[in-house]
Amino acid sequence: MKTDSVQVLYEDNHLLVVNKPPLLATMGAESGSPTAVAWGKDYLRHKYKKPGNVFLGVVSRLDSFVSGVLPLARTSKAAQRLTQAFAQRKVDKLYLALIKGDLDAMQDRWVDWVKKNDRRKRMELVSSGESGGQQAILDFEVLSRWRDLALVAIQLETGRKHQIRVQFADRGFPILGDQKYGGQPVDSDGIFLHCYRLRLPHPTQGRTVEIVADLPPHWSRRCPRLDEHLKSLAARG
Repeated sequence: MKTDSVQVLYEDNHLLVVNKPPLLATMGAESGSPTAVAWGKDYLRHKYKKPGNVFLGVVSRLDSFVSGVLPLARTSKAAQRLTQAFAQRKVDKLYLALIKGDLDAMQDRWVDWVKKNDRRKRMELVSSGESGGQQAILDFEVLSRWRDLALVAIQLETGRKHQIRVQFADRGFPILGDQKYGGQPVDSDGIFLHCYRLRLPHPTQGRTVEIVADLPPHWSRRCPRLDEHLKSLAARG
């Protein structure tokens, strides 16, 4: 995985926010494998000529197959406050996805419970109250349909592992390219799931920071009139 496609979206003394490309792990990859955190530390080390170790705290993760806005904390104070903000659902997370199948509704709210199946090494929907289950909540709106695909905007209220992927796939609407959850294989990097916009409270300045991440180039080859849909989405706020 090349890291030259990582893009800095926002930077100050407390935050470094990047547009993570698909197939790049946030952190925790095998020794020697590139990660977004390692890239960020190298970026700060070289830009500011910092000797030794550079602090960069992970406050939220994106799956390696998923692209988009990834916030990282440059100080321990920022890491603590942003982790708390995510836990208290004070961060607004908007994702875009290309979904296979004909969704029944143009918009809806899904409340489920998810749990990891260790034997199958994947997340699954389970009954509410099941031991080890976690509540998973999202809202979605279909922005466009063509053939058997749909461009969907997803407001993520909780941030469970593989949440969007499993909630859509379990209902028969897998994300394009997501073979782990039954999606159709495609000749593109990663899967068609992208963290498009984050609105989060700045850890020290008492204001809201809004960051938008451009979609990977291969999206425009699959989604007709993509720029028009994004302009319409931005206009609505």
